[in-house]
Parts: sequence; C-alpha cells; structure tokens
Amino acid sequence: MSDKQKTIKNTEVVTGIGLHSGLKANLTFKPAPENTGFVFIRTDIEGNPQVNAVAENVVDTSRGTTIEQNGVRIYTVEHVISALFGLGIDNAYIEVDAQETPILDGSSKFFTEALLKAGIEEQNAEKRYFTVKEKIEYTDKERGVEIAIYPDDKLDISVMVDYDTCMQMNQFAQLGNIENYRDEISKCRTFVFLNELEYLLNNNLIKGGDLNNAIVIIDKEVKQDELDRLADLFKKPRVKVKEHGILNNLELHFRNEPARHKLLDLIGDIGLLGAPIKGKIIANRPGHLANTEFTKILRKQLKKDRLKPQVPVYDPNATPLMDINQIQKILPHRSPFLMIDKIIDLTPTTVVGLKNVTMNESFFVGHFPDEPVFPGVLQVEAMAQTGGILALSSVPDPENYLTLFMKIESVKFKRKVSPGDTIIFKLELLSPIRRGICDMKGDAFVGDNVVMEGHMMAQLVKVKE
Repeated sequence: MSDKQKTIKNTEVVTGIGLHSGLKANLTFKPAPENTGFVFIRTDIEGNPQVNAVAENVVDTSRGTTIEQNGVRIYTVEHVISALFGLGIDNAYIEVDAQETPILDGSSKFFTEALLKAGIEEQNAEKRYFTVKEKIEYTDKERGVEIAIYPDDKLDISVMVDYDTCMQMNQFAQLGNIENYRDEISKCRTFVFLNELEYLLNNNLIKGGDLNNAIVIIDKEVKQDELDRLADLFKKPRVKVKEHGILNNLELHFRNEPARHKLLDLIGDIGLLGAPIKGKIIANRPGHLANTEFTKILRKQLKKDRLKPQVPVYDPNATPLMDINQIQKILPHRSPFLMIDKIIDLTPTTVVGLKNVTMNESFFVGHFPDEPVFPGVLQVEAMAQTGGILALSSVPDPENYLTLFMKIESVKFKRKVSPGDTIIFKLELLSPIRRGICDMKGDAFVGDNVVMEGHMMAQLVKVKE
C-alpha cells in the first residue's frame, strides 16, 4: 500500500434527505490539495463558509456527529467521513447545500461508491501517520464504555456491543485491514430499537427517517396492531417481527450488521483525527460521544508528537546506504576524528547518519573517568560530518572538496550520551545549496529521545583541481 497522500480525481454528487432535518441535500465531493484534510463547505450560506472536519469542532453527538466552526454547523457527518477515511483518502472538499448530510440507506455505501466513481489518485506528499507508541484509552464507567488503542504497524479495529434489553445484540465485529472497508463495512446500515424509534417519531426528530434506512430491532414485546401503526406512519405495507428480533423491513447483509455499523461509525469519528492511523483499536460499547472524546485525546497526542522531531527509522539488519569504507571515499576525516559509522538515508535535502558510541573512544579516559560522557563538542562534530555528506553529495567529485564551518548556533544538549548509545543524526536543508553554502537544521536522537539539536552553516571549498 502506497504511503503517498490521496485525493479524488473528479467531482461527484450524492443527493438525499437529511435524517433529522428531512431536508433535501446535494453533497458534492471535490479534489483538495495535499495536507488539506476533510473540509465541509456550506454552499447554501453566503460566502460558502468552511468547516474543518476535526475533533475539536464537534459540538453535538446526541443523534449523530455534528461539527461547527465560526457558527456554521454540519449535522450527521460520520458516514461521509467514514467513507473517506475507509478508502484511505486524505484530502477532500465536501460541499453541501443544506445543514445536514443525506442519510440515504443509513450506511456509507453510496458515499463510498461515489468516491470510487470519482477515482482516487496519489499526490506527491507523504502520508503523515499517527503512529501509536503506547496504549491510549478512554473509559466511561457509567455507560460501560471502553476504547483503547495499542501500537501496531497498521490500522486494526475491533468493536463489541451488548444491550441488556436485547440478547441478539451481543455482537462482535472486526476490520483487520482498512483495504477491506468497502466490502466488509461500508454497506452496513444504522439500527434503532423499536422503543427509541417510537420516541423519535413522537418528538418529530427523524423527519427524514424511513424503514428503508435503518434496521429496526425489537427490544420489547409488541403486538401486530402496534406494528401496523408503525407501518402506517412510514407509509409501508404491514410489517412483522422476524424470528431473530428485527422487523422484516430489511434483509441483513451480515448477521452482525449492527456491530459492523458501530465500527463504521467509529471509523467516521476517528476520521476527525486528521491523520491516518497505525494502531490497534479495541472498542467496547462505542458511541458518538465516546468516539469523539477518544479522538480528541488522540488529537492532543498527535499535536504533541508533531511538535517533536521525527525519529528516523533505523533497522540494524538492513544494509546501510553507505558503510564506513564508502564514507571515507567522501569525507576527508580519518581516525581518531572520523565520527560517523553509517549513512542510512540520503536525499537531495536530507541525510541520516549514525555513530555507535563505545568505551574504546580515547576521550573517555579523561571525560570523565568515573562517569563517561560523550563530549557535546564532539556530538556537534559528528553532526557536522553527517551534514558534510549531504553537502558533498551535491557535487560530482566530492573527493576534491572540503566542507568548512561558517556558523554554528542554537545548539542545545538535552540528554547525556554514554558508551553503548547509538546516536542517529538527521539534518535537513533549510534552503537550497547556492554558491556552495549549505544551511542545515540538525537533530540527534538516542532511541526516541532528542539528545542534541542545532543550526549549522557550512561552505563547500574546492581544494583540488
């Protein structure tokens, strides 16, 4: 699976009635640039105001997920976001000419089909994953809700639902691979208990409701005359209860379709994170309130993570891009002043190198005999040598050049480095190399921790003709 961001190729329109408002809505999916995320646009309001689909904009979860920004609301967004997120789309504009998105058949099927018809295309930017590093959880003991996410190398979601009033609603659903969203989840429709349906009807809260867009679960004893009254309200023929406790208004796509719809809703609500996820989610009795509160917790962690420099991935089993012999063909440094052991990544704008710190280094004899510490000045030198690889790789004959410091500033040492540590240095160009001037920002890591950072400027100087 590609790690490039995705949008859609063409515009596609979906038309239907809002579940709670009963108003007709035209919803239009449109392509969006890289790093846009999901943005709703109210085309029925002067100025076409935008509402970003992010968790902090959630203002109501009583009968769906409602978002608001600058006083502009969009109701029932979860099925739309679920389709986008479930298909691996990162960026899209969603125009809607009413306050609520269409309910359609109560699933995300028609949104999913519209997006696939529009076509999905890769963009140039890399996906910016939220990679879970440790367990994060949300609990509501009063409602028996537990949602937790654990480290994993892909998105894996499990949902468990149970309702005391209805034994067949002890159900489990799992989506182990997001690529199976279309076939396994998107067509799973919302469900409602008969007791709840009567309340909603009596209070005029589902003006766009229909027996074709919800699985009706019988959670009490009910006589045929009550069912006849329900059928008359929806202008349907007579309905009856099937043997497994649902009305005969719909045929189930899956025996555990209600649990799968809960998973669909959860995907729609975690889509408000604003990033694809690598993690395993286990949810017990999820709902929109719990889902969005959980997503708000994830967003706080996401923002915190993005403020930190990203630790380069280092696989000690992989063949390095440059070993010590290849490094010596580029850098003029030699023992005891060659500070880099490997180069593991190199692009026109970034370089990643590493140094294995061992007790055999001569400076540990005096720095310090009883508490050996890798000198900060030598960390700066090692970082500079890594940056030298980046600078020298810009010329066809690096053996004929030296890199000389012009400036070192904003250097900070954040943690002690000791024998046995492996330091990973990552340097990025702050501007293109011009006239041999190389301006770089560097970070040094041991494990997940930043141990040193700094801003360096060097100049390429030709020493041989």
